[in-house]
Amino acid sequence: MEGAVKLVTLSVVFMASQINCQEAILDISNGSINREYCIVHNHSWTPLSQTLDAATQYPLVNMTSTVLCNSSGVSPDVVNGKALVVMRGDCSFSHKALVAQSLGVTTLLIASNTSLTTPSANDSEYAKVHIPLALMRYRDFLGAQQVMGKEMLVKLYAPPHSKIDPSLAVILLISIVTVALGSYWSGACERERLNSGATGGGGGGENKADSGELSLYSPIKVVAFVAMMCGMLVLMYFFYNVLVYIIIAIFCLASASALFSCLDAVMELIGCGTVSFSVRNWNFSVRSLILAAVCVSIAVVWGVYRNEDRWIWILQDLLGIAFCLNFMKTISLSNFKICVILLSLLLVYDVFFVFITPFFTKNGVSIMVQVALGPDASGEKAQGNMVEVPAEPQAPSEKLPVVMRVPRFSAWAQNLCGMQFSILGYGDIIVPGLLVAYCSRFDVWINSRKKIYFVSCCIAYLLGMILTFAVMLLSGMGQPALLYLVPFTLITSAVVAWCRGEMKQFWAGTTYEVLDSSREPLLQEGRTDCCVGEKC
Repeated sequence: MEGAVKLVTLSVVFMASQINCQEAILDISNGSINREYCIVHNHSWTPLSQTLDAATQYPLVNMTSTVLCNSSGVSPDVVNGKALVVMRGDCSFSHKALVAQSLGVTTLLIASNTSLTTPSANDSEYAKVHIPLALMRYRDFLGAQQVMGKEMLVKLYAPPHSKIDPSLAVILLISIVTVALGSYWSGACERERLNSGATGGGGGGENKADSGELSLYSPIKVVAFVAMMCGMLVLMYFFYNVLVYIIIAIFCLASASALFSCLDAVMELIGCGTVSFSVRNWNFSVRSLILAAVCVSIAVVWGVYRNEDRWIWILQDLLGIAFCLNFMKTISLSNFKICVILLSLLLVYDVFFVFITPFFTKNGVSIMVQVALGPDASGEKAQGNMVEVPAEPQAPSEKLPVVMRVPRFSAWAQNLCGMQFSILGYGDIIVPGLLVAYCSRFDVWINSRKKIYFVSCCIAYLLGMILTFAVMLLSGMGQPALLYLVPFTLITSAVVAWCRGEMKQFWAGTTYEVLDSSREPLLQEGRTDCCVGEKC
C-alpha cells in the first residue's frame, strides 16, 4: 500500500511538471527528404499530437496567394481532407479556421512575414473550431517548397517538455561546485599565509597585502560598494548599448586572468615543474607563457563568437566559473559582521531591482532582468503562455556576460524556434560564496579538522539553491536567488557558531586583517584563544 501511494504521488508530480508548450514542430516530407520547422500554436484550439508517430500525415495544398477570409475562389474538392497553408492578415485566426473547416480542410497553417505570436481568440470561438491551427514562417515554407517541390506531406506535433529540465541539475552542480572549490581555495591560501608567517617570522597581514588579495573590513566601504553596484545597474539600464561593450572587454581581461590563476594553481598542485629562461634580465616561465596563451585564446574566441548560442555557452560558463573562483579567493570578508552587512544589503538590492522596479519601468520588466538578458531578449521575458518568435533571422543582441547559461535540453521544439537557456547570475554564486569562504578561513583559524563551518555553509547553500528552483518551478517565474541563499547561509553559519560557543570570535574575525602599514588592526586587543603565527 505504501509503495502504491509513493507511485501515485510520483506520477502526480511528474504529470504536474509537464506543460503544453506553445511552440510546436512542423514535419514536412516528400517521401525521400524530411525537414522540421518551428510553428506556434495555441493548445486552447484543437490540441496537437505529442509525438511524430501519433500525428496524422496530410497532403499540403499551397494557397499562399489568398488570406482565406472567405471561400470564394477555393474549390472544396481541391482542399477536402488535406492540410492548407494560407497567408496571415485581413481577418482573425478563428475566422480563417471556420472558413477552412467549412471547406473540409483537416489542418490549417497560416504563413506569416511578421513575428509568430500565439494565435488567440475568444473562449466562445475556440469551441467552434475542430481542426488544428498553427502559424509558420513564410520563409520556411518557401525554403521547404524549394527543396521538396510542390508535392509535400505534413505532420504537426507538440512534444510536451518537463518544467524540471536537466539543465537545472547542471546549473545546480556548477553553482555548488564553484562555491565549494572557491571557498576551499580561500581557506587553503589562508592556511598557507599562516604557515609562512609562522616559519618566516613575519606578520600575517603583511603576507596578505603582498599576495594581491583584498579584504572588505569597513561597514562604510561595504555600503559604498553596494551603492556603486546600484548606480552601475541603473547606468546599464539607461546606457546599455554603449556600456555593454565596455563590460564585455573587461570580462575578457578579467576572466582570462582568472582562468590563468586557476590553471596555474592546478599545475602547482599536481607538481608540474617550471622551466625558466631569461631575456635581457627578464625571467620568463615556460609554463606561465603556455597557460597565458591558452587563457587569452579562450577569452578571445569567446569574445569573437559570443553570440553563437549553439556552443559558446560552454566557454562562457568555463570563464565564468574561473572568474567566480578567483573572485572568492581574492576578495575576503574580514569578519561575520561584514558578512551580515554585505549579504543583507545585497539581498535588499536583489529583491528591489527584481520585484519593485517593474512598477517604474515602461515595459513592466524589472531592471535586473532587462540588464541581465538585454533589451531585445523578449523570448525570456514573455508573460504567461504567450510567446513570440521572429519571422526573419535577426542580428544577435549583445548580452552581458554575467550569467551561467545552460540550454534547456528537453525543449526540442523550442530550440527549432530559438535556443532557450536556464541561467544563474554570477552574483548568486559569488555573494554567498564570500560567506562560505569566510567560514572556510575561520575553520583554519580555529584549526577545525572537520571543517564544520565550511561544510555546514556549503550544505546550506545547496538547500537554498534547491528551494530557489522549487519556488521558480511552482510560481512559473524567475526568482532572485539571494532571497533564499542569504537567509540559509547566514542563519546556518550563525547557528553553528552559537552552538559551538564561538559566536564572539566568529563575529569579530581575526586580529591580523591588515592590508597596509597605515591601517590599525581590526581588533585592538589580541585574541586569547589563538595567536597569530602560532598553532591554536
